[in-house]
Amino acid sequence: MDAYDYSLPEQLVAQAPPRRRVMSRLMVLGKEAGLPLHTKTSCLPRLLKAGDLLVLNDTQVVPARLWANKPSGGKVEVLLLSPANPVKILPDGSEVHQALTRTSRPLRAGQKLYLQDDPSRELMILERGERGRTLITLPESGIGLARESGQAPLPPYIKRPAGPRESDKDRYQTVYATKPGAVAAPTAGLHLSRELLAALGKRGVNTARVTLHVGYGTFAEPDPADLAAGRLHAEWVEITEEACQAVARTKAAGGRVIAVGTTSCRSLEWRVGPGGAPRAGAGWCDILIQPGHKFKVVDALLTNFHLPKTTLLMLVAALAGRERLLAAYQEAVERLYRFYSFGDAMLVI
Repeated sequence: MDAYDYSLPEQLVAQAPPRRRVMSRLMVLGKEAGLPLHTKTSCLPRLLKAGDLLVLNDTQVVPARLWANKPSGGKVEVLLLSPANPVKILPDGSEVHQALTRTSRPLRAGQKLYLQDDPSRELMILERGERGRTLITLPESGIGLARESGQAPLPPYIKRPAGPRESDKDRYQTVYATKPGAVAAPTAGLHLSRELLAALGKRGVNTARVTLHVGYGTFAEPDPADLAAGRLHAEWVEITEEACQAVARTKAAGGRVIAVGTTSCRSLEWRVGPGGAPRAGAGWCDILIQPGHKFKVVDALLTNFHLPKTTLLMLVAALAGRERLLAAYQEAVERLYRFYSFGDAMLVI
C-alpha cells in the first residue's frame, strides 16, 4: 500500500458539502497523455456524449450507528456493518448482526446492552472477533431499529463533536437512493442533482442502476491476507436484468459505460459476462481491482478524491495509471481541491 501514499494537508479534507451538489469542482483526467482539465460538476453534460451510459449505485445509507448502555451505565457505540443482511434470523424474529463496538472496557460474550433511547430494547453480545468486530443479537430487524434509533454513520474524518447535523441526513445521501442497506454513501453520486441528471438525459446520456450496499470496510485498513489473496471486504451486490441490457445496448452502439463511483465499478466488473455486459444476479462481492486489472465493462469513472494507501485509490489507478493518478492528486493539492466524501470529483475518461 505504500505505493499509493501521498501527502494531504488536513485543511483540504472537506467537512461539509458545497452549498449545492453541482457546485463541486471536477478534475477531468484523460486515460491518454495530457494535462488534466479543471471544471465544475455542472459541466458534465458538455463532457459526456449521446449514447453514453451512467451507472448509478442506488443504495441508501441507513442510520446504522446505535448508542447503548451496559447494565453498569457505561456507554457503548454499536455500528451495524450490514444492516440489510443479518447473519441469521432467529425464530422469535430477533436478528444476529455483525457490528463494530466501541466502549471504555472490552465487552464479553453473553453481555446484555440496552438502547439509550429505549432501555426496554435489549441487545446481547454473542461473540467478540478481531478489529472490534462483534456478533450481536438485536430484538428486531437491523434496518427497523436503525431507522428508529440510529444516527448517520459519517466517516471518521468528518468531525462532528456534537453528533451529525440535521442536514447530513440529506446531503450524505444520493438523490436516487432507494435501496436501504449501506453504512456509507457512494460518494461520487453526491455530486449529481436531479436537475443535472435531467440535463444529461436531454443530452442523450442514459442511466442504469445497480445496488452495492457500502460497508464499513470502505474506511477500514485493508487486511494484508485479503490483499495477498486478491480479494477485498465483501459487500452485497444486486444487478437487475434491466441494467445488464442497458450495458449491452450501450456496448453494441459504441457508447461508453461510465461508472458513478468505485462501488458501481466493482459491481459491474464482478458480475461481468460474455460480451462485456454484466450478468444479472446478487451476492457478496469481494473483487479487488488494482493495476493490471483488465476492464471488461467499465470505460470511464466518476469518483471522489480518496484516502492515501487505500484500495479505492488502487482501483482508480487501475484505470488511470498509478503515476499519472498520483501526479493528478498532487496537482489537486496544489490547486486546493477538497478531498474525500464531501469533497470534489474526478472524471477518468
